[in-house]
Amino acid sequence: MLISKLPVFLLAGLFLANPVFSQQGKPGQKPKNDPGLQEKAGHETKPSAYTTDRKIKPMQVVAEEEVEVLDVEAYKPKAIDTTLGLAVIAFGSCNKVDKPQTLFADIAANNPNLWVWLGDIIYADTSDMKALSAHYKRLKTNPEYKKLRARAQIIGVYDDHDYGINDGCKDYPLKKGAKKCLMDFLDVPMNSPLRKREGAYSSYTFGKGGQRIKVIIMDTRYFRDTLCPDPSKQKRYKANTGGDMLGEDQWEWLENELRTSPANLNILCSSVQVIADDHGHEKWGNFPNARKRLLGLIAKTKPKNLLILSGDRHMTEVSKMDMQGLPYPLYDFTSSGMTHIRSGNSEPNRYRVGEMIVKKNFGVLKIYWVNDKPVVTMQARGPQNELYQEITVKY
Repeated sequence: MLISKLPVFLLAGLFLANPVFSQQGKPGQKPKNDPGLQEKAGHETKPSAYTTDRKIKPMQVVAEEEVEVLDVEAYKPKAIDTTLGLAVIAFGSCNKVDKPQTLFADIAANNPNLWVWLGDIIYADTSDMKALSAHYKRLKTNPEYKKLRARAQIIGVYDDHDYGINDGCKDYPLKKGAKKCLMDFLDVPMNSPLRKREGAYSSYTFGKGGQRIKVIIMDTRYFRDTLCPDPSKQKRYKANTGGDMLGEDQWEWLENELRTSPANLNILCSSVQVIADDHGHEKWGNFPNARKRLLGLIAKTKPKNLLILSGDRHMTEVSKMDMQGLPYPLYDFTSSGMTHIRSGNSEPNRYRVGEMIVKKNFGVLKIYWVNDKPVVTMQARGPQNELYQEITVKY
C-alpha cells in the first residue's frame, strides 16, 4: 500500500480536550502473538484469522498521521486485449503476500505476453471481505508486481486460500464476496458477463488466424462438493465417488468452449492437478467421476492441441497421459510455490515425465509455430530466473 505522511500543525491557543488518534495496522499485517499459518507437507492448515492491530492512546498529541493515498498507477484499469498474439505465457500459484515477493522481476525477465494466476494468490484465509480486499491491494501495489502488470496482461482464478477457507467448496457462505474481490483485483470490467454469473470461470482467445491461442480457466471451488477425511490416514481425503467439481452450468459452458474453439492451441487451467492421481492431497482424482467426465469431454470434443496448467502443490512437475481417441498426448504442467514450498522431496506420480522439483518456482510456456502447428516449450524456472527443467512438445 502506498502511504505518505502528512504533517499535522497544532495551532497554539486552541483548547482541545483529550485529543485521541487511532493507528491502524497495514493490510495483511499480522497481529502480535499471531502464530501465523502452519504448514504441512504440500498444504497449509490452521490459518490464523485476519485481525487489525488497533491501539488507542488517550491524551496523546501526534505530530504526524498516516493518510492513505491512492496508487493511481496500480489501479489504472487495464482491459484484456485479445487481438494480441501470445509467444510467452507465464503462470504460477501459492504466493503469500506477507513473504518477500522476489519472483516478479524474474518472471518479467522472460518478457511474458500473459501472466496467469492459478490460485492462492495472496493467502488471506479470511471471511472478512475488507481484509481480503486489503491483501489483494497489498499485492497490487507491490512495485515489482506493478512492473509485471505493466508488461503483461493478467488473468486467473482463486484457490482456497483466496476463496476464504482452507479446502473450501460450494457451501462457503461468502463465496460471492470472494469472487468480487478477485474480479476487482483482475480489473474485470463492471459490465462484463463474468461479473454477473455465478463462479469465476472464464475464457479468452488471443491472436489471429491460424495462430490463435485459447485460454480456458475453470473454477474448481465455487461449485465443488465436499470431501471427507480419509479414516485410514493414508491420504488427506477419501474419494467422493458421487461428487462433482464444476457444477452443471460450468460443465455446459466448458463443453461449448472446447467444442467451438477456433484456436490451434488450447490451454485449460485448473487450480488443482488433473492428471496426477497418486498423492493424497487436493486433486481432481478426489472426485473420480468428475475427473473421468473431464477427460472424456476432452476426448469427445477433441479441441486442437490442448495443454493443462495447474497449481496448488508447492512444487513443479509435468504429467503426461495418452488417451484413446485423442490424437495427441495430454500434458498437465504444474507450477506452485512462488514464496514457499512443501516438505518432502518425493511423491508417487505414475504420469510424471521429468523430475519433481521442490523449489520456489514459476512456469513458462514459450510458443512458436510451424505452418500453424504449435511447438510449446514448458519451462520450470525459479529465483534469478534459473531454469530447472525444460520439456518441448511438437503438436
